[in-house]
Amino acid sequence: MNRAPLLAAAAFLLALAACSRSAPEPRVGREERKSIAAQASTTIGVLPEEMPGADGDTAELVALGRSLWFERRLSVTGTQSCNDCHRLDGQNPTGADVAPTSNGARGTKGPRNSPSVKNAGYHVAQFWDGRARTLEEQAEGPILNPVEMAMPDAAAVEAVLRGAAEYGAPFAAAFPGVPEPITLPNTARALAAFERTLKTRDRLDDFLRGDLEALSHREAAGLKLFLTTGCTTCHNSPTIGANQFQVLGLVKEWETKDEGRFAVTKNEEDRRKFKVPSLRNAVATGPYFHDGSVDRLEVAVKKMAWHQLGKELTDDEIASIVAFLGALADRSGPILPPAPSTKEADR
Repeated sequence: MNRAPLLAAAAFLLALAACSRSAPEPRVGREERKSIAAQASTTIGVLPEEMPGADGDTAELVALGRSLWFERRLSVTGTQSCNDCHRLDGQNPTGADVAPTSNGARGTKGPRNSPSVKNAGYHVAQFWDGRARTLEEQAEGPILNPVEMAMPDAAAVEAVLRGAAEYGAPFAAAFPGVPEPITLPNTARALAAFERTLKTRDRLDDFLRGDLEALSHREAAGLKLFLTTGCTTCHNSPTIGANQFQVLGLVKEWETKDEGRFAVTKNEEDRRKFKVPSLRNAVATGPYFHDGSVDRLEVAVKKMAWHQLGKELTDDEIASIVAFLGALADRSGPILPPAPSTKEADR
């Protein structure tokens, strides 16, 4: 007996049954899209064109910061730049690292994941624990951190930069009239000015500005679910997060030895609190959480719903929210190091 037709028929019936169990592709009409956009505009909103503090940034200051961003001589071994942990060039220019935690100049890994620096100027504070209030404060931290770039002190940083002939003129142009412009604080000031140009651009803002077809049906349904499930309790404002600190494991306990913001403030209420990460371009900035412990966005969404809201989402709900997060993918291109001057190329 030829069993092939029977096996083929059985396979077809199994496939048909599987299709019938899966949720149909959602359809979100124009009027519903208007309603979703109105709610999202109130709860989230479009990213402002300019970051706070950018009005004082000159073109010369930004250009200097861009050069310093790729400068490996800012590390004790001459092997580590800002860009090595917050990649802006290459095929995945997210401003984040692709590893759970990053290697420092001496090969030692830091304890926390390197988040994206894009949109950082909009954040309530810098670092997972908020220990730096401003981008300027943040920029000095890794340079002097013994696990990261490991420069011994400000004097060592300044000696390196003053010994590099190509930095004399750019520092003088960025800080005109200053007797000695090459200082660590001025280095941090220039890096911060450059960081204030690092803004993501995505289809959610197109949608909120009135292009109701900017999101697919699944993405629009995911945004609606994101707004109604409770995600915006923490992930709100134009950065969709990054504007508050929150306990990790607010409803269902999350196991971690990292005390988070408590290590900075020593306030008991800050124990296991971390800065809520921004979800702009989260689709490309994994692995996720302060320790980089989760590789897949679907898993991160499921865990957050359970641990922060006490909700167990279905696979289809998770897929819809992840689809919406895909609409937050950054369309900005890579940023490359400035081309060396003729004098530098000749050396």
